[in-house]
Amino acid sequence: MTTSQEELLPGTRRALLHRIAVAQAEGRTPSLVATVVRGGRAVWHGSRTSVDGHGPDENVQYRIGSITKTFTAVLVLRLRDEGVLDLGDPLEKHVPGTGAGEATIAELLAHTAGLAAESPGPWWERTPGALRPELSDVLGERPFLHPVGRRHHYSNPGYTLLGAVVEKLRGAPWEEVLRREVLEPLGLDRTSAQPRAPHAGGWAVHPWADVMLPEPTEDLGRMAAAGQLWSTTGDLAKFAAFLANGDDRVLSAETVREMRTPAAPAEVADVVDGASYGLGLQIQHRDGRLLVGHSGSLPGFLANLTISVADDVAAVVLANCTSGPMLSSVGADLVRIVAEAEPRIPDPWRPLPEVDAGVMELAGQWYWGTHAFALRLTSEGGVSMGPLSGGGRRSRFHANGDGTWTGLEGYYAGELLRAVRRPDGSVSHLDLGSFVFTREPYDEGAPVPGGVDPEGWRGIG
Repeated sequence: MTTSQEELLPGTRRALLHRIAVAQAEGRTPSLVATVVRGGRAVWHGSRTSVDGHGPDENVQYRIGSITKTFTAVLVLRLRDEGVLDLGDPLEKHVPGTGAGEATIAELLAHTAGLAAESPGPWWERTPGALRPELSDVLGERPFLHPVGRRHHYSNPGYTLLGAVVEKLRGAPWEEVLRREVLEPLGLDRTSAQPRAPHAGGWAVHPWADVMLPEPTEDLGRMAAAGQLWSTTGDLAKFAAFLANGDDRVLSAETVREMRTPAAPAEVADVVDGASYGLGLQIQHRDGRLLVGHSGSLPGFLANLTISVADDVAAVVLANCTSGPMLSSVGADLVRIVAEAEPRIPDPWRPLPEVDAGVMELAGQWYWGTHAFALRLTSEGGVSMGPLSGGGRRSRFHANGDGTWTGLEGYYAGELLRAVRRPDGSVSHLDLGSFVFTREPYDEGAPVPGGVDPEGWRGIG
């Protein structure tokens, strides 16, 4: 992988290096490696290590733990996009007899299936997967701890079930399907289920002394789809670009956007923290920007992938210690440093290539009651509707090709917008999900629900 260090300003590069140096020193990790992505490719790489004269590069593998879940989610959404399954399907339809069959595919993806966080028995991350050869061993006798679909409760067994869905519907092992459908198309040749040299060793650092203990490296067996993978900052940089922009060889831009959309009810603490979960992706509002990605950990390793789509900046941070630096904070800081020091230069404004006169007629100011809204034509061929000032309901709308539009976001997502015309062809009003929008506040010439007082507007006298 070729990395152009010159694409970031010297001051930015030094700030990035300082941030990971502080993380490695204060977090007391044997090594820490990071990469920043901008414009769809890596533009900076840095590392810090306790070994003199050696620094891991973007090709050294670390174990990435639960970032594996995002890869598994990609495989499941490929099945959905091909029509092989529906996100509303119950698990029982595809993998019967688990005892958790009432949970839907979407609920498993979003960790809202009500399943336990961990597998019963000994600490599964530090013991051989051979101890849990069957799904029943992973789920235990009491798989559900909460009502299905009611709350977000992170579940490693849930993603084990999704791995089983992939294997059942593809007729091949999860690892083989992943390699064929995701790793090879995206060129992630340093991502694998088993470590490949060069790779870092996993360590536990004593909490009260500067000494270390090697951690065991276990094959997770049945639970591989929840956390098995090893990868590099170089490969995860490519994966970050894919999650931001899509790649039609794997998933469309529309589907990865769906992955980045909140899909789980947040706990009260999560609301306070500005955190949510999509379909295989963690979502957080931090320092005024929306960040998506995933963190990961297994004994001996920590990992984080953070993306700001709006800033066109992503960061990957990997470390080889069981606990220590808060890599989610480091990743967010690396994104912030680049976004603030070298903000994204917007694409040039360009006029629309053509415009429908009938749509152009609708542009401008409208009123819902006395609340002023503006309808604008968008560069994508649709329209947008939002308050002229202050907060309120707003949305972009996709043109349906028949003179109507469907809402894409917020309160009006899925709602139909149409222009209602009089017999002479002139526009009477807009109908948006039964709400009447008029050119004047409570226009007496439009069918305002409840009617308009015939005496009209008046003062106090």
